[in-house]
Amino acid sequence: METVVSGIRPTGNLHLGNYFGAVKGFLQMQNEYNCFFFIADWHSLTTHPNPDNIRNSVKTILAEYLACGIDPEKATIYLQSDVREIPELYLYLNMNAGIGELMRTTSFKDKARQQLHIDRVNTTEGDVEKEIFNESNKHSVSAGLLTYPTLMAADIIIHKAVKVPVGKDQEQNMEMARRFARRFNATYGVECFPEPASFYYSSKAIKVPGLDGSGKMGKSEGNAIYLIDDEKTIKKKVMKAVTDAGPTEPNSVKPEPIANLFTMMEIVSTKDTFDFFNEKYNNCEIRYGDLKKQLAEDINNFCAPIRERILDMRSNEDYLAKIARIGAEKASESAAKTLREVREIIGFRG
Repeated sequence: METVVSGIRPTGNLHLGNYFGAVKGFLQMQNEYNCFFFIADWHSLTTHPNPDNIRNSVKTILAEYLACGIDPEKATIYLQSDVREIPELYLYLNMNAGIGELMRTTSFKDKARQQLHIDRVNTTEGDVEKEIFNESNKHSVSAGLLTYPTLMAADIIIHKAVKVPVGKDQEQNMEMARRFARRFNATYGVECFPEPASFYYSSKAIKVPGLDGSGKMGKSEGNAIYLIDDEKTIKKKVMKAVTDAGPTEPNSVKPEPIANLFTMMEIVSTKDTFDFFNEKYNNCEIRYGDLKKQLAEDINNFCAPIRERILDMRSNEDYLAKIARIGAEKASESAAKTLREVREIIGFRG
């Protein structure tokens, strides 16, 4: 079977956007591919979390992956920091990476702007680079942030993955992963690494909207419904969702905040429910309060069984530790095989 790799930073609970945008696809992939799903705790160090936050966040994501249905008998679930071969490959890739190409990545510039509090609108790319190298800022942007693409590449090619399910915001980093794989092969005249392809499991990527009227659901945007949210929390969030005064003409185009609510309903509700409220909107008879109450109920009905499994998993720390240990052994076996080959190619002892 072809190998698929995907990682998630442990930065809090999974939300509906994570589930429908990624995890739901993982549940199908695990039956058709050799899957490695890892928790990217090394990547999280760019935001300087304290040790307790790392430990708790890792357990949270592991419990939620399992509660959603990822099967450790079918897929390898592991902590990035448990696979010690990854940083060695990361080192080798950094030796062949140029500082210029790393500094030009959009993700690095965006994160550097955030860390240096630089106004995106009123600065040019040259201004950003000058600020990064400014004497007063030279310790503010970490080398780990700069070399994020090489660590991401190491995460992927350590298992010789051929497919990586990613969003469009990671496409530049995926191109760099392919570039680093090609560069290693060309430097040493071998075909060690396949070039990993961006992978969209379904023909249509599902973008779950946030509840603030625009954009997609996200942790940092504060517009998310989490899988762990209880019924009262879900209802409160949905009832506060942005709406308008309602349509004034039949079959009006829905403005974005309203279209977002209908998109959410299309995802979690039955077709009959969606069609009922869609007809009410098209006939200018929509009552947003009724729509929100129904949407909140449907979201809760979807989340409730997952929420119960999360709470059960999270309370069983021995089981979580066992799953992490098994995953570490499987992932390390795969990574060690690749690294022995890489060391021999470079000229080190295998």
